[in-house]
Amino acid sequence: MSRIVDPLERLLKQQQKLERQRARLEREAAALAGMRPGEGPPQPRPNGTPMPPPAPLLVGYARTSTAEQAAGLEAQQRDLSAAGCGRVFSEQASSVGSRAELVRAMDFVREGDTLVVTKIDRLARSTIHLWDIVRDLDMKGVSLRVLNLGGEMVDTRSATGRLILNIFAGFAQFEREMMLERQKEGIAKAKAEGRYTGRKPSARLKADDARRLHAEGKTVTEIAKALGIGRASVYRALETAPGTA
Repeated sequence: MSRIVDPLERLLKQQQKLERQRARLEREAAALAGMRPGEGPPQPRPNGTPMPPPAPLLVGYARTSTAEQAAGLEAQQRDLSAAGCGRVFSEQASSVGSRAELVRAMDFVREGDTLVVTKIDRLARSTIHLWDIVRDLDMKGVSLRVLNLGGEMVDTRSATGRLILNIFAGFAQFEREMMLERQKEGIAKAKAEGRYTGRKPSARLKADDARRLHAEGKTVTEIAKALGIGRASVYRALETAPGTA
């Protein structure tokens, strides 16, 4: 009889062990499902009570406008890392274009975190855009920190920081509008004096390439497609070729 009971007890113990393992794996999977990248799974305390929420993070965002400014992007990344940012989102995008990494950074931050940038113009394209970002961060319980705003570090977590940020952002927008106004006045004056030629058409810059391709036996349609210009531009380039009647 004992020979029969012993195998049954062993099977029962193995089944209980497998059930405990399955329950543990289900708990870990549920914890990982609500975890953001870079976080480890929460570990229970010895007495079974849950661990406190993860510590707030400093999340950096760096941006330059063109690929030629790679050195500037690296400098921002170094400054953000030196400021203690545990995660930095970087991209090279126009100030008026879409910014995929900024969207990712805004989605990544959680309540208590701080989004960090080196300067305001790396983050927002205008005062209105800046305060739209600050509003969205506020709704998530996230503050904004600017490492260099008039030579000072500013954090929107304090009332003084929000006031300073608002003042400097207004000045920056005013300065940009004045610069554009002076540029328009300069262009108008140059036109009145007959000195304004404007930007050279791109097709004119490709005239030599058009003539070279035509000499190689390419058709007008093939040349236009290869250079990304219109057929009329190709005909003009060929008509103005040296020695052409």
